[in-house]
Amino acid sequence: MGRVSFTIALIACFCLFSCRTRTTSAGSEPRQLPTGAVRESGPLLSYADVVDRVAPAVVTIRSSRRVRAPQQFPFFDDPFFRQFFGGGVPRGGGRTQVQQALGSGVIVQADGHILTNHHVVDGAEDIKVELSSSRSYSAKLVGSDAPSDLAVLKISAGDLPLLRLGDSDKVRVGDVCLAVGNPLGVGESVTAGIISAKGRSTEVGRGSFQDFLQTDAPINQGNSGGALVNTRGELIGINSQILSSNGGNIGIGFAIPSNMAKNVMNQLLGKGKVQRGMLGVGIQPVTGELASSLGLKEARGLAINSITSGGPAEKAGLKTGDVILQLNGKDVNDANELRNEIAANGPGTEVTLTILRDGSQQQVRARLGELTPESARAGDEQSGEPAGGSRLGVTVVPITPEILQQLGLRRGTEGVVVESADPDGPAAQAGIRSGDVIQEVNRQPVRSPADLRAALQRSGDRPPLLLINRGGQTAFVPVPLR
Repeated sequence: MGRVSFTIALIACFCLFSCRTRTTSAGSEPRQLPTGAVRESGPLLSYADVVDRVAPAVVTIRSSRRVRAPQQFPFFDDPFFRQFFGGGVPRGGGRTQVQQALGSGVIVQADGHILTNHHVVDGAEDIKVELSSSRSYSAKLVGSDAPSDLAVLKISAGDLPLLRLGDSDKVRVGDVCLAVGNPLGVGESVTAGIISAKGRSTEVGRGSFQDFLQTDAPINQGNSGGALVNTRGELIGINSQILSSNGGNIGIGFAIPSNMAKNVMNQLLGKGKVQRGMLGVGIQPVTGELASSLGLKEARGLAINSITSGGPAEKAGLKTGDVILQLNGKDVNDANELRNEIAANGPGTEVTLTILRDGSQQQVRARLGELTPESARAGDEQSGEPAGGSRLGVTVVPITPEILQQLGLRRGTEGVVVESADPDGPAAQAGIRSGDVIQEVNRQPVRSPADLRAALQRSGDRPPLLLINRGGQTAFVPVPLR
């Protein structure tokens, strides 16, 4: 009996041990993540290693230039006014002053070549570069490009730490990024954030070429020209602008993508200037209303609203009313994106455009011309934004049924709508503002941006007489040109 009891107890212990073993083994198996889930390895607690590699290649830039201060009472130069003061009243202003600018830069070549913003060194007579090691050098301006807001400097130093340029096309919205620079002159600082958006533009139609990376990494005055890097320590952007209601950071900053910066830098180093391709068309997005008016089944592509006389587009056979669907096989729906692509292809390049004309698709080959400052000032619409009124200091767009409804104008109103007006331009000084409709120039009807440009050219140096429609009320406005 004792032997039987011992056997039963032994069997019970074995069963209990087996159950515990199976339970422990099952509990130790890794939990399977659902399909598509991301396995997390825990938060990154520090970017110190990245900063250690990046910071030495970011510099502080101080530039200065001499300017003559405006006279406090400029009318004292008028003999009519001076007779009342006997010519003895002291004149305020007129003295030479020194303007100083603070910014940042990035060492991109070990021999001392530095990439920064154009606006940091624009017009500078003296440029100083301070390294993170507190060494200071006088810098030479190698080249500068206002449309992209980029400039290249050179200091006499060697074996410098540099930043490797990353591929900004591979940057994704949501990627973590670091901004490095000297904000407000407090000294080199690092801030962290994410890429909030891509392909941003803040000044389309004003001669700028922009394809900004937007970030919420805090950027302030003095950060301009500094580095935006990824967590691998690669340069993905040059910090350039902020959008702010108070002049300080509110979480909306813009950086020039490294791929654009590399292209501009290589041209400045190789040729001393930047050459850009020109198609010679005015384009606008195809809205639902415009698609209906053009007889399109869906709103897509970019409609050509004007053709530059003698330009590449005219030579290729493009016409007003054509809708550009693709450039070199790639869909296009954003005017700024097409503008940048055309510019980046360079003059002399042959491009293939897929267009929609009279309901059928066809391909057109065009050899790009060169965008020059003269053609840009003349309002060349290849820029991707309807123009035509650059001599007036305005950007205009053709009237559409949608715009008529927004402005509360009667159906059938013709002309071009002032989209924006430079506050310092001739038109704004004459009282013309955004939303006004220019219907005539020198008593001749205006129906498109091209009509406006041609009329202004015919006007020559004579102040053009504009017929303006504002809220249904019309008035003649003479605009003295400078």
